[in-house]
Amino acid sequence: MERLKAATARAKQGMVDTDITLPRPTDEQRRRAFDGLAGHIRSPEMETQAKDALTRSAEAVGAEREAMARRIGQALGLEAPDVHALAGAVTPTTSRGWVPVLFASAAMPVSTLRAYAGQLERAGGVIALRGMVGGMTKVGPTAKLSAEILRIDPGCDGPACAMRNVQLIIDPLLFRQHHVAQVPALAMVPGDPTLPYCERDDASPVASHIIYGDAALSGLLAEYARLGGKQEVADAQARLDRR
Repeated sequence: MERLKAATARAKQGMVDTDITLPRPTDEQRRRAFDGLAGHIRSPEMETQAKDALTRSAEAVGAEREAMARRIGQALGLEAPDVHALAGAVTPTTSRGWVPVLFASAAMPVSTLRAYAGQLERAGGVIALRGMVGGMTKVGPTAKLSAEILRIDPGCDGPACAMRNVQLIIDPLLFRQHHVAQVPALAMVPGDPTLPYCERDDASPVASHIIYGDAALSGLLAEYARLGGKQEVADAQARLDRR
């Protein structure tokens, strides 16, 4: 303290203090410091609580990572959707029913894809992309696009955001089966188009018509019915009208 006072006084007088070395503690001061550290009281209860908190955090992170991986897999069509989570949200489709599938592309405006997602959610439909954004080796861009399309609140960010109950699948086989060369396009696909495409083949049943054009889902369904698919679109139109 005395040295600090002296240095302050010299600084006020404009004098330069060239002695800036720190004081070296004496052996007695060092011994007292180490004795104080050694005498620190350890709390087994606090250590147990800290270990428990660390374990819970690790388990929570692992569970969240697994849930996100499952959601990405379901969104990309790489695994079956959680039917229990979707129960009551979307009317299940029987094996003899038809599911409205909107063939789309990542090149389409996100606002358009979001509008179709909202309509398909009510009609119990599916959005299909031909491939992954940036190639099959990159999952991140496709997962990001999926979140942007399915997120109910476009301003929300993070895994806690509410998503629409509509499947977004990656299915080049579905595109090939229906000879879809341009998007958007609508087909009423028999059965369950959300099954992983690796579990299906070219012999799987296909839609009887393909409707092209950037129009509201109700208009696409009406055109499908006009071409002879009235029975195929009846269920989707009924759900779209009552919600």
